[in-house]
Amino acid sequence: MLLLISPDSVEEALDCAKASEHLDIVDVKRPAEGSLGANFPWVIREIREAVPADKPVSATVGDVPYKPGTVAQAALGAAVSGATYIKVGLYGCTTPEQAVEVMRGVVRAVKDHRPDAFVVASGYADAHRIGCVSPLSLPDIARRSGSDAAMLDTAIKDGTRLFDHVPPEVCGEFVGRAHEAGLLAALAGSVKAADLGALTRIGADIVGVRGAVCEGGDRRAGRIQPHLVAAFRAEMDRHAGEHAATAAAAG
Repeated sequence: MLLLISPDSVEEALDCAKASEHLDIVDVKRPAEGSLGANFPWVIREIREAVPADKPVSATVGDVPYKPGTVAQAALGAAVSGATYIKVGLYGCTTPEQAVEVMRGVVRAVKDHRPDAFVVASGYADAHRIGCVSPLSLPDIARRSGSDAAMLDTAIKDGTRLFDHVPPEVCGEFVGRAHEAGLLAALAGSVKAADLGALTRIGADIVGVRGAVCEGGDRRAGRIQPHLVAAFRAEMDRHAGEHAATAAAAG
């Protein structure tokens, strides 16, 4: 399971660089603009320069509306700015068909520029609260659009978490559908260390965090702390080891 950490500034990215051995992907977002709020192109560029070259940079395009052309241009901007993972929050898409149309535009725009870029179709565990496409429709949307991964996050950051809206067994179904479609499955949404056992068991490929590695657990007011990143990674590795041992014993 890969660990994705989301700094919201160059200063925080430098803190991530100090803990680079403990993380896999540096994700650029702007929490002030929403769950998957987009940051400025120059911030993406500066963060790309601040973190080690062997660590891929991901960038969110935003909690986007159903405006395929607008979103495609924004996604291309993220790729041009140095991101290799492009995440699109399908906030304004109310049907799978709308979501597929948006993501097809993103895939074409991004991969025409950089064929090795990794496009992530992101939805929301609390989709019922905002009226967008349902969580379990995301893997098929990603498959039909040519995306590389399906992701779930939470749209409304009010203290509720991923498993409050999509329990582990349903997240497991999400992961299973993604894998059947040949996609990676990413999960986020106020994930805490206590969730890592369940996330490991259901086979998530990427786990995204911010608040869990910020001082005070506050994703907006707190700042990422290298020692918290290291501690979170250690807990991930512990659960991975226990899961592997259990599987070996059962087999």
